[in-house]
Amino acid sequence: MQIKIPSEIKEKVYEKLEKAGFEVYLVGGCIRNILLEKEPKDWDLTTNATPEEILKIFPNGFYDNNFGTVGIPVKSQIVEITTFRTERDYLDSRHPSSVQWGKTIEEDLQRRDFTINAMALDSKFQLVDPFHGQEDLKNKLIHAVGDSSKRFKEDALRLMRAIRFATQLGFTIEEKTWNSIVEDSVLLERISGERIRDEFLKILESPNAYEGIMMLKNAGLLKYIIPELLDGIGLSQVRPGRHHIYDVFTHNIMSMKLCPSIDPIVKFAALIHDIGKPFCQSKDENGLIIFYNHEIVGAKIAYQICERLKFSKKEREKITKLIRWHMFSVDEEQTDAAVRRFIRKVGIDNIKDMIDLRIGDRLGSGIPEERAESWRLKKFKERVEKELAPAAFSINNLAVDGNDIMRILNIKPSRKIGEILQKLFGEVDGHLELNTKEYLEKKIKELE
Repeated sequence: MQIKIPSEIKEKVYEKLEKAGFEVYLVGGCIRNILLEKEPKDWDLTTNATPEEILKIFPNGFYDNNFGTVGIPVKSQIVEITTFRTERDYLDSRHPSSVQWGKTIEEDLQRRDFTINAMALDSKFQLVDPFHGQEDLKNKLIHAVGDSSKRFKEDALRLMRAIRFATQLGFTIEEKTWNSIVEDSVLLERISGERIRDEFLKILESPNAYEGIMMLKNAGLLKYIIPELLDGIGLSQVRPGRHHIYDVFTHNIMSMKLCPSIDPIVKFAALIHDIGKPFCQSKDENGLIIFYNHEIVGAKIAYQICERLKFSKKEREKITKLIRWHMFSVDEEQTDAAVRRFIRKVGIDNIKDMIDLRIGDRLGSGIPEERAESWRLKKFKERVEKELAPAAFSINNLAVDGNDIMRILNIKPSRKIGEILQKLFGEVDGHLELNTKEYLEKKIKELE
């Protein structure tokens, strides 16, 4: 096993602690990645030095928590050094009621979540592995350290973390660990929306996201994350002459799986794009189920889900916009003005994501891959690209501007000017021959 530790970590952090007389180990995810022959993303260390002793060695470090973690700025990153510790009494399934500094590396590793994260390397590159994490790596197993039920009760987010690691690594969850996840799934209710969201998006980032979502469902966790998604189970969409072959739940998940975007926000939108269907189903004159306005209902539900999971305002707006307009028409008879209206509604930055969602939607309905991009959709993409060209007509290309409006109506700068410009733009957008100063000045006078 060849181990390459960056010199700024080895010389400026690792060796300084050793020279000061303290034990120090590389620990956690970096060890897991080294053993998997992957590049570590972060280099975390643990030591028997207390935070105060660490800060004497690294006066530029900072310590603002109760868990013995000191941050050390090294080049463009922060290296975290944590004091050996033991933890007791997790009354809220989140925070330990008491933290005590530990004496040995084995004590520290004992409090960690899974065996593959409970390994350490000493200065001589000897592996410390009291819970057989290396063996579980070889066997591709996610295995809780010690009593799995106790580990999940300590921090209920570990219920999702187990599935996240299994999804990212393509591993299986060990039987007792899995049974504890199922039994303790209700504990996830105690975890904040932010923490749940972060783990969920990490699952969606993985190429195995479909398997991750199904594990969340089978473990009973999905109902505490997006219960609305489960309302689509068994809700058939099959109609004569239509391409849907799945129920609403399966369609949503397959759309996420087959969406070509790698952006977890877009994949999240694909996952819940038809979430409104169970809430607006009705029957047509032939007695067949229809979902009139499901995109409007779905956008409202998506907004509530995003608020519950504490998505940022920007993410929330993107997700709801993609869902609200995912039923856009690609009729070859559409006018150029209609295409421009679509661009304005969706937003230029969201066009590619909307197309990706449409492709995922079609593939997730059961359409063969070679038909995912219909000739109409390809033609529509060409027209959108044409409208997005630098010379495309926009409100800035009007033959009049705000100064003309203020002069003609004798008004001062105000919100009304923008409203009038928008009306004028709508007037000539589909009839560019009307974009003349004479015509628009006449319309301004009429809008007085």
